[in-house]
Amino acid sequence: MSDTNEMTLVFDSKSENEGFARVATAAFIAPLNPTMEEISDIKTAVSEAVTNSIIHGYNGKPGKITLHCSIDMQNIRIEVKDEGCGIEDIQKAMEPLYTTKPELERSGMGFAFMEAFMDHLEVISQANQGTKVIMKKTIQSSAAES
Repeated sequence: MSDTNEMTLVFDSKSENEGFARVATAAFIAPLNPTMEEISDIKTAVSEAVTNSIIHGYNGKPGKITLHCSIDMQNIRIEVKDEGCGIEDIQKAMEPLYTTKPELERSGMGFAFMEAFMDHLEVISQANQGTKVIMKKTIQSSAAES
């Protein structure tokens, strides 16, 4: 059996698809036998990235979000990509409590949660080109079994 696997999903930028992305990612990583905490962390990070694409990337307008997940041994790499408005200042956007939409009662903690729950976070964005969020995590329960 190969130690690598990958999947790509493309879905509409609708809030109801955030749950779909969470569940699809959790199902995809299930063969690694992650702990409940690891699953919860990954699902939360995916939720935050997808929600950012919907709310900030597309400003609630129609668009497509691409979720790409890959597994290499016990290492997971997750990309969430949109073709929305992009992020003007990535450093500022990643500051805890910073939000461009305070009227939505958003906490401004999306990137902080992604950073806390994943081992690695990278954000690539260009104005009017979209944003790609790359997250990585090593599943420790799998590493212990190897």
